[in-house]
Amino acid sequence: MGLALSQVGEFSFVLSTFGVQYGLLDANIYQFFLAVSILTMASTSFIIALSPHIANYMMSLPLPKRLTSGIPISGLNSSNKKIHLKDHIIIIGFGINGRNVARAAMSAGIPYLVIEMNPETVRNEQLKGELIHYGDATHEAVLEHANIRDARVMVLGISDPVATRRIVAIAHDLNPALHMIVRTRYLHEMKPLYDLGAEEVVPQEFETSVEIFIRVLKKYFVPKDEVEKFIAEVRADGYGMFRSISKKPEDIRDVKLDLPDVEISTFRISERSPMVGKTLAQMELRKKYGVTLLVISRNSQTMSNPHGDVGFCANDVLVILGSPDKIAEVSGLFMC
Repeated sequence: MGLALSQVGEFSFVLSTFGVQYGLLDANIYQFFLAVSILTMASTSFIIALSPHIANYMMSLPLPKRLTSGIPISGLNSSNKKIHLKDHIIIIGFGINGRNVARAAMSAGIPYLVIEMNPETVRNEQLKGELIHYGDATHEAVLEHANIRDARVMVLGISDPVATRRIVAIAHDLNPALHMIVRTRYLHEMKPLYDLGAEEVVPQEFETSVEIFIRVLKKYFVPKDEVEKFIAEVRADGYGMFRSISKKPEDIRDVKLDLPDVEISTFRISERSPMVGKTLAQMELRKKYGVTLLVISRNSQTMSNPHGDVGFCANDVLVILGSPDKIAEVSGLFMC
């Protein structure tokens, strides 16, 4: 960060102009200042590109521990004692994904700890009793403090791809048996993470596509076990089906859209409907109109698969199953 901010900023030109006006800088020093400023600004992109390598080299030097571990932030857990957990989960980042993983781990009784770089988040969550520590997980000392050598799983849910790759590389060196699950935004970030030692990489853009397609399959009434088999195959294939439109995995090509001509619709019975006061047997919805009544909702109560003696009342909400043309035909009964 220091290297990225080392160049002269634009506001310095304003200050130097006032320095010349008030006699604080003579013309020669001002020209020298301009030359140095232009050189530092021109070299900024190169300095930023090299800064991670320079920082890594500096961290590898035998520097005092105070310099490498940093100065503790006031009010945060700054204990230097190693955390004594075993077979635990290390959660990097306490955003939405990190919170959900922590909540699930707590429900399952699995020990875990969180590493987070936002001091305000750490401060607030520690007050709630959360086992969360402030630190930058790209540093080996922070992962050592989290007892990474005895951890079983590490979950990375941060949005910085460079930091994510560095954390995966360091964690794999410290504990080759660690199972790393990494969330990333784009597909092209998957291979480098696998190469660095991650066991599972979840691309956000494809998981969104998977979730959408699950809902599409459910709309077509594909059986649940076939949907689950399909999704498992897509993920096991490294999302290969989505990467290649022509790809048709043999294991999932047999998924059928079992009821392509069936639709489920919801209707509310109006007070003027001829159905009010009549029973399901009297209306003969299946015989006359070719539709099936699945559910009746009345006053926050739900009657599924109602029998023929059930009567209809105004404002009942009915869930009807049938082909689109049959549902369109019967819809007039409810709103007369």
